[in-house]
Amino acid sequence: MTLAAALAAALARDLPAGIDRLGVAVSGGGDSVALMVLLADWAKTSGLQIEVATVDHGLRAEAAAEAATVAQQAAALGLNQATLKLNHALPPGNVQANARAARFELLTDWAAARQLPAVCLAHTMEDQAETFLLRLGRGSGVDGLAGMASVRRAPDDGPLWLRPLLDVRRETLRAFLRARGVDWIDDPSNTDTRFDRVRVRQSLSAGEFGQIDVPTLAETAHRLGAAKRVLCQAAYDAAKDILSVEQGSIGLDSARFSALPDDTRWRLLSAALCRVGGHIYRPRLKSLHRAERAIAERRRHALSGCIIAVKQGQIWVDREPSALAAKRGPVPGVWDGRWYIEGPHRDDLHMAMLGPQGLAQRPGWRDAGLRRSAILTVPGIWRGDTLVAAPSLPESMIGAPDWRCLPVWDKISACADHCPD
Repeated sequence: MTLAAALAAALARDLPAGIDRLGVAVSGGGDSVALMVLLADWAKTSGLQIEVATVDHGLRAEAAAEAATVAQQAAALGLNQATLKLNHALPPGNVQANARAARFELLTDWAAARQLPAVCLAHTMEDQAETFLLRLGRGSGVDGLAGMASVRRAPDDGPLWLRPLLDVRRETLRAFLRARGVDWIDDPSNTDTRFDRVRVRQSLSAGEFGQIDVPTLAETAHRLGAAKRVLCQAAYDAAKDILSVEQGSIGLDSARFSALPDDTRWRLLSAALCRVGGHIYRPRLKSLHRAERAIAERRRHALSGCIIAVKQGQIWVDREPSALAAKRGPVPGVWDGRWYIEGPHRDDLHMAMLGPQGLAQRPGWRDAGLRRSAILTVPGIWRGDTLVAAPSLPESMIGAPDWRCLPVWDKISACADHCPD
């Protein structure tokens, strides 16, 4: 199969129907430049508009010139290109991980601004194999070893991330560029052995893993991806039966949860923690083991910005009040990734959690049968220390009727959101 045919097949499989615009992230390296050229060719027959974005993290002096080179290449292909610059310093620690997080944030904002429903990324078969080995070294389970998915849905209505080159070798892309007379830029960080990925890449190239080569590792990741989908479906089916949502908290039927297979329990508990706590990545398995011990002993347990507690046959995952104690937000707006607050804009008002002070101003919550640990962290609309409205509470306790509180997610989405890539 030709490269053009492989790209077209991958996009036909993963691209949603009815879209007319598609983004592509291009760093200037061989993989992403090849993807840009291939997409430009594909667009001539598909009719889709292709837009290009290049991220300048500000980590190297050469980055601006490299972005300008990509802009010239894109223009030569008849494509619009934007350079996205990071306007703040990366946090200390893992440079590559922090740069990757910043890159996805910039690309997500760009896609939203350009109304792009999907963005293509140039990960190759080598990237898949390297990811497998890196995650194996960290003790990952099935989900981690399944590697990168060819399509991933971003949280909170972000773009669809597509990886149409996961079955293509890196050298095949470079041979394609050489045949087309197109240059690319080799990032010096790709040979910097301070980074784990670079060391793994060099070991693979040197054949240090014996007969365990790139195609073998990629195929293993693919097979584990199929296993992951089966496990995800099992968790989804279980969630539909035992999961409930109350005031932005998630409940799991304790008896039926305890009877589930290990993997299904871990997925459901992780999903609840991620949803309520607003996290993308699941807690480590050791953390889940500690949480399960606390559940068995009926002890409250804090994890991932949440409080886990067992009450009247239900395992409740509530938002941890201390995580929101100092949080303030404008009105209207989104509260804690769990609520949309609709109503008139008021400069003299702000959003904050209800907390003990708000509960004291809505004493009827006990008679309404509401759980205190759930409603402590729901949004209140405040003027100074006065609670103006509590729009998530029953109608008799809201206060100001102009305000509406809509959940960002419900039981259906909470059930489905248990298998992050």
